[in-house]
Amino acid sequence: MVRERGLIDGHLENWIAGLPKGPLFEPMAYLLGLPAKRVRPVLALMGCELFGGKAEDVLDEAIGIELFHNFTLMHDDIMDASPLRRGQPTVHAKWNVNTAILSGDAMLVKAYQLMGADPHVLATFNRYALEVCEGQQHDMDFEHRNSVTLVEYKEMIRLKTAVLLSCALRVGACKARASVEDQDWIGAFGENLGLAFQLRDDVLDAFGNSAVTGKQQGGDLRNGKKTWLMIRALERSNEVGDGRLVTELNKVVDQRDVDAMIQLLRELGVEQEAETEVARLEAAAFAALDAVEVAENRKKPLRELAQALQERKS
Repeated sequence: MVRERGLIDGHLENWIAGLPKGPLFEPMAYLLGLPAKRVRPVLALMGCELFGGKAEDVLDEAIGIELFHNFTLMHDDIMDASPLRRGQPTVHAKWNVNTAILSGDAMLVKAYQLMGADPHVLATFNRYALEVCEGQQHDMDFEHRNSVTLVEYKEMIRLKTAVLLSCALRVGACKARASVEDQDWIGAFGENLGLAFQLRDDVLDAFGNSAVTGKQQGGDLRNGKKTWLMIRALERSNEVGDGRLVTELNKVVDQRDVDAMIQLLRELGVEQEAETEVARLEAAAFAALDAVEVAENRKKPLRELAQALQERKS
């Protein structure tokens, strides 16, 4: 992954350096310059190499996926009224909302310029880019609903988060001229890995060490956010007739006892259920990778990446 990350960083730096000067493009350069894992573009390179292609052959498309991802972040921050992104002011906070909207739009156009050379790649990108937007719409809809089911939540995170990982791998596979069946298998690997990644985030928010995660423990619980943990905890509370969680949620946000909420989730068995579900999704991802018809040594980088994500504590 280190070599692929170096290729991405170098190509992205050159791309940013080639941007015109002016207020339309400065926010793009700012957001892309913030610290980031670059998981999606790296996956595009790894997906191409998996099927015998060269990483250099998919660099433009990998950057295109990263531009699209950052376009969604720029607009999501506006919708969520978020003041910070990766510890720095969000674009709309640093400039203003109108600038962030317009710069985000321009970033989407730039992404399409990079994705449009190969019609097969473009068709794949179109499908998943639209699904990401659908996922964001579901997420916003959930904010105005009193209850959300686990099935609905899982579909939301599949669309909002997981499918873009699948898209990145599929784009790389497409550039390497992999079979349709293998593109489906590697896409399933990415999707299940993305679902596990998001659920792991939920678990770390509630049960992780804040000194390691860098975030306040139980922040999502305090805010009553409809995560997998919260939805399942409310289901379990209803099943056993325990009203303590609802009592906490009926308090104003800053008066909620987060430690008591975390302990309650453990008592209800929700922490263990979540860990079991993460393990199931990770196993499904590895099973899909196993089914890809290439030599095992080519799969090693993806296995190592997935295992690193399994073991992460932040």
